[in-house]
Amino acid sequence: MAILLLSLPPHPPIPPKNPKTTTPKLTPPQPTIALTDSTTSKRRFILESTSLFLISLTPQQYPVAHSSPKASAPPRPSLSGIANTKSWFQFFGDGFAIRVPPQFQDVSEPEDYNTGLSLYGDKVKPKTFAARFASPDGYEVVSVVIRPSNSLKITFLEAKDITDLGSLKEAAKIFIPVGSTVYSARTIKIKEEEGFRTYYFYEFGIQEQHAALVAAVNGGKTYIAGATAPQSKWNDDGVKLRSAAISMTVL
Repeated sequence: MAILLLSLPPHPPIPPKNPKTTTPKLTPPQPTIALTDSTTSKRRFILESTSLFLISLTPQQYPVAHSSPKASAPPRPSLSGIANTKSWFQFFGDGFAIRVPPQFQDVSEPEDYNTGLSLYGDKVKPKTFAARFASPDGYEVVSVVIRPSNSLKITFLEAKDITDLGSLKEAAKIFIPVGSTVYSARTIKIKEEEGFRTYYFYEFGIQEQHAALVAAVNGGKTYIAGATAPQSKWNDDGVKLRSAAISMTVL
């Protein structure tokens, strides 16, 4: 089951009322909310929380019962805005490329080259993120994860296209967490040398988070690009984040 609750930061602690106040009043003043964490710690917590939200977009490696997501009226038209990303930095990963919004920082954890190296043949633990970038305040995150396609849907043949995982509606049960409000779902076809490659695009919200997700398949691997932010941030930066997710291409 998706770990959705972990993606939402808890409410900040409320300090006790002023001990000097001894006479009760009919309308006592509201206690002041104090943030005791440092700015750096707060940014790290928000970043890790948003990353957990992205992880929740990828299903677990065991069967999970999903109800079909029902599309509701979006607050804006589908794909209401796409920015020109040609001037953005293009990051090349393992089998994919993605454009990174300006001022976003690479927050991927450094790869541990010693992980899994053993005389006894231990397997290397797969990386959680193939790429991860965050805004300076850490509220907005663009990430890419790669998963074996047969871990998302049992198939006897190697998946070569996203359509091997099902139709746009069927695959939504894989990529969209249960309980989400779906704003948009589209099939995007990109012309390549050997024909067309199909990408599935979903935009949805759950609780206070908003996300845009693009998925594609190549060589038995599923590439998932996600851009997430609090709804309050998405209202201003949604076009930028949506454009970053859609910019992912499978190489």
